[in-house]
Amino acid sequence: MAFPGRAREQLCGIVLGAGVSLMVFLPQERNLWLSLLLVVCFSSYLFMRGGLKDIIIKLAWTLLGCVYLGYLLPHWVLLFRLPHGRAWVAFVLLVIMTGDTVAYFVGNRFGTKKLAPRISPGKTVEGAWGYVAGSVIAGYVGAKFILPVSSSLEAATLAFWLSILGQAGDLFESWIKRMFAVKDSGSLLPGHGGLLDRLDSLIFPAVFTTAYLKVFHS
Repeated sequence: MAFPGRAREQLCGIVLGAGVSLMVFLPQERNLWLSLLLVVCFSSYLFMRGGLKDIIIKLAWTLLGCVYLGYLLPHWVLLFRLPHGRAWVAFVLLVIMTGDTVAYFVGNRFGTKKLAPRISPGKTVEGAWGYVAGSVIAGYVGAKFILPVSSSLEAATLAFWLSILGQAGDLFESWIKRMFAVKDSGSLLPGHGGLLDRLDSLIFPAVFTTAYLKVFHS
């Protein structure tokens, strides 16, 4: 979205993003080589054509992509690697997908007040509340069958916050698309708005759940 038709900027962003992702998983002593790779990529911006303001904007968008996708998205793998990680992954998917589905039907049937018209005109306040309600119910019920180490009350509370973060992630990706005046984030999944549109509401919840489990269930 940020660099359509610009192979050099796209390649640099991919390399930086891949480097950041590897740094998430590799042992600390191996991060030195990846750090050097990142330094080389940063230095390459010194020799890019264009005005200084344009170059710094390119770098800013590249860094946003590296953190957003290169660092945050791999938290799904970190979550999976935690004790009972498979169950927690299933729980988060259940909560977010149920909330998203309920929000769609509630928004279409009862939605009147726009939630964030400048960012995503199709989302409504009623749909957002439907998202929360669907997520909490799914979390409360699903925990009884999926999670081996969590009370239903804790699961419902966690589902509430996941529903908020899922919607925030959806709006964040929509904001990026509005910045570049594009309808879809890509063409990899025709009819779905792109691959990122399928993942946007899952990124923030995965990060939160991973941090939550490390703090309260480690």
